[in-house]
Amino acid sequence: MSNIITDINRIISLARQAGKIILDYYHADYSTEIKSDDSPVTQADIAADKFIVDGLLEIAPQIPIISEEGNKILPAGSHSFWLVDPLDGTKGFINKTGQFTVNIGLIENGKPTLGVIYIPTEDKMYWGSSAGAFLDGKPISCREAPADGLVVAASKSHRDAHTDDYIKHLNVKKFVPAASSLKFCMLAEGVADLYPRFGTTMEWDVAAGHAILQAAGGIMHNPDGSEFQYNKPEFRNSGGFIANGKR
Repeated sequence: MSNIITDINRIISLARQAGKIILDYYHADYSTEIKSDDSPVTQADIAADKFIVDGLLEIAPQIPIISEEGNKILPAGSHSFWLVDPLDGTKGFINKTGQFTVNIGLIENGKPTLGVIYIPTEDKMYWGSSAGAFLDGKPISCREAPADGLVVAASKSHRDAHTDDYIKHLNVKKFVPAASSLKFCMLAEGVADLYPRFGTTMEWDVAAGHAILQAAGGIMHNPDGSEFQYNKPEFRNSGGFIANGKR
């Protein structure tokens, strides 16, 4: 584990302040553009991204940063790097659902070792590292799968036939739709048991949540059971993943 853990409070503060920037736009007028991949980006995404990147460079100038709205080139030989999604759930932001997050994850030697997820509209802060997983400073952990059936968290806007087919073969008690990285938080907090995702995502979408889930006693792997890898071409998760509560 990097010595960056000693700066966790600074990283938490960074996420919280980025959330305040986002909320300033959320409650006001702002412009929206469509990126080359047909996804929306707002002034809030861009402003929060700049704030987080500048802050991380001040905290740990030696660690490269890959962010959704910024740099996507990792220097050769990099063993550690940040993955930042300054506003995960932009559609929820635009549609005023309140379901969007600030995500900051640290990858070391191919594994997520620290993650921070902040929900600005609820002022809820999740983080996880080798020290454990926490919600607003209180320890959280994944639960054992209930004997009477699983609670499954799945995407509100990206649920597909593959996901439905996977779910129908399980002993499922309840399905809970949720947006952005909130699904990882539900598993880490012990209020859900499984989060399957078969569509394409990007590494900055999952790094923070993966780190928190892992710290809470959960696991994330590829659909075939193999280890989930980082620093893939274009940082793209093309094969999907399965996130579970207790191992």
